[in-house]
Amino acid sequence: MSEKNISPFAHVFMKLMQGPVYEEDKSYWKDLLGWQTELSKYLQQVGLQLVVSEADGFARIVQPDAGEAAEKPLPRLMRKTRLTYEATLLCIVLREALDEFDIKGNGTRLFLTQKEIKERLALFFKERHNKSKLLKDLNKPINSLLNIGVLKTTREDAANKELHQYEVKRIIKALVNNEKLEEIKSKLKLHVNPVQ
Repeated sequence: MSEKNISPFAHVFMKLMQGPVYEEDKSYWKDLLGWQTELSKYLQQVGLQLVVSEADGFARIVQPDAGEAAEKPLPRLMRKTRLTYEATLLCIVLREALDEFDIKGNGTRLFLTQKEIKERLALFFKERHNKSKLLKDLNKPINSLLNIGVLKTTREDAANKELHQYEVKRIIKALVNNEKLEEIKSKLKLHVNPVQ
């Protein structure tokens, strides 16, 4: 294949297919913004959509749900990931932490240690056995969110896992919008405090 035949935005397209592109990845971000219109048109031709949030500094590809009227529905390219209860709860905690961080105006990137995450999760549990069970193995939900790009490890402490530090990626605002946040919180209240 000749390089002349390769689109000038191919590198950005490939990066987007791997996952979200963030503003901190300066060279890709600059090219993405420069080729945004062309990328959007190309993706629309194959049933995908480019979503760019300049305010939150990320871009991603989504596959809209096929309408029932579609003659030939496209197969799902991007699988929807079902999160466990614990990972869903962690999403809520992180989304609220990001909202609080934004209100305080302390910067653009939120970093939390494992200890700080545990302290925030503990607020959801009144019963001691439920709380200790969840907090005992926080690695599973954290790993789930690392895999889908909601969290990014920024510091590891071999001596004390409580001091592992994570960045909460702003893509969580797209994955858990305000409406979804309230819906999940309502369901969690029933789960945490069932009607007697």
